[in-house]
Formats: sequence, C-alpha cells, structure tokens
Amino acid sequence: MTTSVEPQAPASAAEQFALRQQSPLQRVQHLLHSHPALSPLMVLIVACIAFTIINPRFAQPATISIILQQTAVIAALAIGQTLIILTAGIDLAVGATAILAMLVMANLAANNGVPGGLALLIGIAVGTACGFLNGLLVTRLNLPPFIVTLGTLSIYTAIGLLYSGGASVGRNQMPPILNLMGTRFAIGPFRLTLGVIIVALLAAVVAFILSQTSWGRHLYAVGDDIEAARLVGIQVDRVLLSVYTVAGLIYGFTAWVLIGRAGTASPNAIVGANLETITAVVIGGTSLFGGRGGIVGTILGALIVYAFNTGLALAGVDDQLRVLAIGVLIIVAVSIDQWIRKVKA
Repeated sequence: MTTSVEPQAPASAAEQFALRQQSPLQRVQHLLHSHPALSPLMVLIVACIAFTIINPRFAQPATISIILQQTAVIAALAIGQTLIILTAGIDLAVGATAILAMLVMANLAANNGVPGGLALLIGIAVGTACGFLNGLLVTRLNLPPFIVTLGTLSIYTAIGLLYSGGASVGRNQMPPILNLMGTRFAIGPFRLTLGVIIVALLAAVVAFILSQTSWGRHLYAVGDDIEAARLVGIQVDRVLLSVYTVAGLIYGFTAWVLIGRAGTASPNAIVGANLETITAVVIGGTSLFGGRGGIVGTILGALIVYAFNTGLALAGVDDQLRVLAIGVLIIVAVSIDQWIRKVKA
C-alpha cells in the first residue's frame, strides 16, 4: 500500500478564505514548512554579503575555492546523517565509521600489498557493514539510535586504532587511485578538487532518490509518524535498516574523499565530524524530530558553517567566539524548526 504526499488544494471556499486571512508571519511559517532549504539559503546569502562588506577578500575566488574544498568531506558525511535524522534517528559514529573505512583501504594498499582498486572497494564495504550493524541493533534489538551509535562510536574508533597501530599512512605510500579525489583543476577562476565535484554529484543523486522514489517517500513517512507508517503497510524495520546501511555506504565512500582532501590516512582525522555533521543538518533545516528536511538544505548548512568560520577569521574574530557563533546558530535553527513544526497544528 502506498501513500500520496502531493499537496491538495483547499476543498472548500471556507478553507480558501482561511488561507487568505493568514497573517504575513503565518504565511512565512507555511512557506518555510513547505521549503525547508529556503531558510538556510537566506542565511547563507546574508552571511556572504555581510562578510564581503567586512572583508572583500571573502568574495575572492581563492577564498571561495578553499571554503568549497573544506566543506566537501563534512557535506558528504552530512548526507548520510540527513537520511538517518529524517527517520528521527541520529548517528554519533559517523566520523568513526569514515575513519575506520579510510584506515582499512589505506593500510591494505600500503602495507598489505592489496591492489588499490580492491582496497578501495573493501574500505567502502567496511563503511557499509558498520552502517548495517547500526541498523541491525536499532531494528532487531529496538535500541535507541543515540545509544547504539554512541556505543559503536567507541567500537569503531578502537578497531581503527588497533588495526592501524595508531599510525598514519602518507600520500606517497598509497597508490594513485586512493589519492584521486585530491586531484586539483581549474573551473574559471576557481580551483577545486575532484572530491568537491563528486560530493556535489552524490548530493544530487541522493536528493533525487529522496524526492522521486517510493523508498524516499517511505523514509519521510517513517520519520514523520512511525506508527502511521506501519498502519499503511510500510515495512518500517526494513526501511530503517536500509537507511543505516546506505548511510554507512556514503561514509565509506567519503573516506576516499577524505584521503584526497587530507593527503594522508590518519586515525586523528575529522575528530569533530560527528557534531559538525549534525550541525550542518540542523542548520540546513532538517528537523531533529524527523520527517522534514532534505539534502539541499544540508549542503547549504555545511556551507554556512565553513562560511562563518572563514568569514569570522577574515574579520579577525577570536577562535572561541567563532565556536560561540556556531553554537548560537544551532540553537536558533532548532528554535525556528520548533516554530515551523507548529504549522501542522
């Protein structure tokens, strides 16, 4: 059995009249509810204008290129995080999964004589398996996602350290295919890496799947109301298991992008990725309560985080105040989400 998610026109003249009687603030509320990415887009535009006024260097192609390169890894991980948060879950092991996958593919190729292509596939498979395990624990044991991923955060981190011996693998020790995502090229005045382009394509593919497939509609339905989803015949556990598995696949793939970005495979890479991905998702307009949001907003949220960091740095703001600014952004974003959700009432 399937459910329709298409908006319906007002059924009566009375409903049409009620819509016309909405205040401007209520219209904004409905608009933001219908288009979650609109709010982060407005924030990004205003921030870019403000930072350019403060320091014109912010708008220079070199600065924008750096922001895009810095954003790529967290944006890719945040795509997987978005899928999970849309189901009203959360993944605290996102960074640990990506690091484990990265260490596996790098060490297999550099220290165990495994061909680069095969090592890459094994690393991605490890990330997928980590996501699958998270999904099994959530669906089969009915454990809260927060508790499951808090536990696997420690498990995956420990496995990565034990497997690698806490040592890094340098760029020159790895075959060219593992460094491929760090390939730089020019697009007009901008200098980007292949990883930036691949992450943009990944975002487009996942956004299409969410909006145009039954799997995407079921994912939103589970996040919006899990019991209602069961009542209409959606296999909730199957959807949840697939979401965590796909997220793990994305994390494993992001490990490849991370090697290209960092130029090394280190167990100390992206240590703050767990919070940074949640920050990007929340600022991007995806509800922590599930059922509302999307990939476009998440990419905008990741860009906002790095635009703020870069813009405040160019403005001469202290590091601690930059962290404070991001914290304020998170609270404001969640507050706006709570306000927008009231539109259903």
